[in-house]
Amino acid sequence: MIVIAGLALVLAGCSIPSTQSDYIRVFGTEPQVGLITTNTAETGGGWPIDLLFTGLYTYDADGNSIPAMVDRLETTDSQHYTITIKKGWKFSDGTEVKAHNYVDAWNYGAYTPNAQRQQSFFAPIEGYGQVAADQPTATTLSGLKVTGDYSFTVTLTKPTIDFQKALGFTPFKPLPDVAFKDMKAFGEHPVGNGPYIFKQWRHNLQIDLTANPNYLGPNKAKNKGISFIIYASTDTAYTDLLAGNLDEINPLPTSALRTYKKELGKRALTRSTAQMTWITIPYFLPHFSGPEGVLRRQAISMAIDRPQIIKAILAGNSSPATDFTAPTLPGYQANLPGSDVLDFNPKRAMELWNQANQISPWSGSFVIASNAEGGNKEWIDAVCNSVANTLHIKSYGQMVPTFKQLLDQTTSGTIRSAFRGGWLADYPSMLEFLEPNWKTGAGNNLAAYSNPTYDALLDQAEAQTDESSSDRFVAQAQQVLLHDLPGIPFNYARTTAGVSEGTTAQIMWNGTVDYANMTKE
Repeated sequence: MIVIAGLALVLAGCSIPSTQSDYIRVFGTEPQVGLITTNTAETGGGWPIDLLFTGLYTYDADGNSIPAMVDRLETTDSQHYTITIKKGWKFSDGTEVKAHNYVDAWNYGAYTPNAQRQQSFFAPIEGYGQVAADQPTATTLSGLKVTGDYSFTVTLTKPTIDFQKALGFTPFKPLPDVAFKDMKAFGEHPVGNGPYIFKQWRHNLQIDLTANPNYLGPNKAKNKGISFIIYASTDTAYTDLLAGNLDEINPLPTSALRTYKKELGKRALTRSTAQMTWITIPYFLPHFSGPEGVLRRQAISMAIDRPQIIKAILAGNSSPATDFTAPTLPGYQANLPGSDVLDFNPKRAMELWNQANQISPWSGSFVIASNAEGGNKEWIDAVCNSVANTLHIKSYGQMVPTFKQLLDQTTSGTIRSAFRGGWLADYPSMLEFLEPNWKTGAGNNLAAYSNPTYDALLDQAEAQTDESSSDRFVAQAQQVLLHDLPGIPFNYARTTAGVSEGTTAQIMWNGTVDYANMTKE
């Protein structure tokens, strides 16, 4: 899921909106789109959606899959599945959750005219090519069949090692019948089956969720409700946390990274988590395609002094990236062949840049766009300074007022510069980093990157029946990325958060907060 660290969409200095006093008040961001499971790919919408909806599985604090709505899942070949769901689960409108609610939701997400951001996650299912095309010839996936009120079958085009892992992820959750009457209206007032019930969404101010007393799942709310408060900046939010006007903030602003442990004491939360940050360089930018583009991407990567920037700007609160995934994920491999392209090497960077100039002389500036709020400006400016000083070109950061505006530019392909990118794991898999961000046509492939060799290696990784064999193909795919560099990995995040006096919370394996288990005295 796209990481929107430190984002907000209201005017600076705006006071916290009123909310129910017994709700836990947490830092939130304005979702890019409505609260729809198959269309949300950023944390501003993802945080509340995952409290409103529950799928076949959920994930515990360490990333283990925990059965939720699934009663039985049967397969002998990792290609043909028979799934039976538990009886008695209900949506918040009182209707029972049945098998067709899963099948209808997945079909809706896969169908191209519905333009859902999470569409590509349904690609392993048989019939995807017929519903996901410029002119689809079918409206439903042939690999999905309802076989009873509480059972359905799934047929994949081939064995897919990650499929079962993904079944707790947001787009695989059920949607009620009412959603399909008017999906846009539903996104403004969602009806879910999760541990919380939607109460209100005051755009650019707050999203309120109340605990679901009838919830049957394993992560039942231990509090009365959650209010996601939307701020103009994480600095303002942190100030309110210190003043007792906010109960939780994640992440902390860059300005607090040197002082938060002293200021918060036991209320400070830190954990190495499955998320990373990179700089996306779209292939449609001048000078960044073909052989010239490869040389320039590699030169820019080697021109970035990651360790120094992390130490000076981020107070050592992360580590330099050495691949495109995260060290906390199963199967992670350090020191991949080709990863030296991520080392600071000014001499080699200049050599590569000069080779690119022999193909086509450089013109213009290297610009990195990001949202203006949230503490990204400092490290992006430092990256640009490192590039400028090493390659002797003009480079600077360009701040877009809000993250929503930046995301609208990047997802529409109208942006005309490099930009900050990042990913927070949705389920514990390296493939979940590599497929949605860099595979041809994937929903978050905002670089417009396409390499058939890379795609084929991912397909081979998915087709394996054991993790070690899959990991070998993942390593080979990463070597392709390390050569092409559609994005330039910067760092692995260490999540930092803080809570108010009397509030308890824990950081999950992927950097989110376990909202359902939060308590407040």
